Amino acid sequence: MKEVASATGEQIGGIQQISVAVTEIDTATQQNAALVQESSSAAASLEDQAARLKSLVASFRIAEEA
Repeated sequence: MKEVASATGEQIGGIQQISVAVTEIDTATQQNAALVQESSSAAASLEDQAARLKSLVASFRIAEEA
């Protein structure tokens, strides 16, 4: 009986460790998803700014050298 109780205790400890690890993975996944969303938003903003800059620069003309 002692051996069964000991094995059960070890299994409970292992399950608790797995639970903690899964929780940490879940937290990291959520943080990564938020970072991806922020990066996507920043990339879209940068794309808009680049298009605007291109439009502004296009209005300038450089004289050709002789």
